Amino acid sequence: MLALAGIITACAHNKPVVPDEEPVVEIVREDIELRSDELYADYFPARTVEPAPAILLLGGSEGGLGTGARRDAMALRDEGYNVLQISYYRAPGQKENLEMVPLETFDRALDWLKQREEVQADKIGIYGTSKGAEAALIVASRHPEIEAIVAVVPSSVSWQGVNWAFDGRPPESSWSLDGAPYPALPYGAWDADLGLYSLYKNGLAARDEHPEAVIAVEKADAPMLLICGFADTLWPSCEMSQQIKTRMHEAGKKGVTILMYADAGHFAGGMPGEAPEVDEASEYGGTTQANYESQVDSWPRILDFLDEEL
Repeated sequence: MLALAGIITACAHNKPVVPDEEPVVEIVREDIELRSDELYADYFPARTVEPAPAILLLGGSEGGLGTGARRDAMALRDEGYNVLQISYYRAPGQKENLEMVPLETFDRALDWLKQREEVQADKIGIYGTSKGAEAALIVASRHPEIEAIVAVVPSSVSWQGVNWAFDGRPPESSWSLDGAPYPALPYGAWDADLGLYSLYKNGLAARDEHPEAVIAVEKADAPMLLICGFADTLWPSCEMSQQIKTRMHEAGKKGVTILMYADAGHFAGGMPGEAPEVDEASEYGGTTQANYESQVDSWPRILDFLDEEL
């Protein structure tokens, strides 16, 4: 028994040697500023060793390379995605009005991403907010190779553009293709009580009369995550989100998820910033607290969605 006890004790003290875990290797690639007439963008490459998925990121009607979209882009980069944030108007050399923006701009951006050695060319998603969500859905309908779509406060139709001079000239289409106006839904009648919202709400009433302006989302093969706020006072993003989902279902496609936030407005999505110190009315609907809470809730869902699909 004493000999056996000695053997047991010796085994207990001679534990197998476990090698140290391999250190995490992180490659730091330089961000790239693209400043040409063909492509005006900022590129935030992932810090991964192996090729990683990519996301084409589109901001809203603020134009240029907006700070909010940049914050989202850099956060997505930190999650392991190669992110290309592009400007489609209002950058140097680009149109000042949101009219006749060439859809070829987005084609070139996708082509640029696919040619990067650190990008998994068959794992590209698109993420757009507001007017950028409208563009993202149009782009996805033209590029079925896109694997995931995130559309924050989206539109179900292609709208007339924005003539920022407000000089009484009827606006042209927001988008163009091959130099020709892309089909656009005209704005509705102005209602002073509803303001800007009335142009879109009343315009949607004529949606069935302009089927060519309805975005052919069913041509996209990717799952969609749509985020909207019921208190949106810029345009009816939840109504249009439901129209997108209905059209997809009618086409036999069911990969659409909508996150609807009852008290949030047009800032319902995106990476959350600092919590507001005071809860007050927010521009374009909702309150600062309601918008913040919807961002806090939706952002991890966006990441989960992209992780699952890409």
